[in-house]
Amino acid sequence: MKTLKDAKIGETVKVSKINGEGAVRQHLLDMGITKGCDVYVRKVAPLGDPVEITVRGYELTLRKSEAEIVEVE
Repeated sequence: MKTLKDAKIGETVKVSKINGEGAVRQHLLDMGITKGCDVYVRKVAPLGDPVEITVRGYELTLRKSEAEIVEVE
C-alpha cells in the first residue's frame, strides 16, 4: 500500500482510496481529492511536512498525517 506521503517530488499518482473517518476524510473529499483523480506532487518540506500537491488544476498543501490516509497507485 503506497500513500500520498510516499510519493516522490515530480511524480503524478492516481488516488485509489481515502482511508480515515469523519471530518478529516470529508475535508479531503471537499478539496477534490477523490478516488480516481490524478495528483501531482510539487514539493515536500525538508522534514516531510507539509506536502504541496496539484489536484484538479489547483494547488493544495497537506499535512503529513492527511497525506498518510490517501492511498495511491
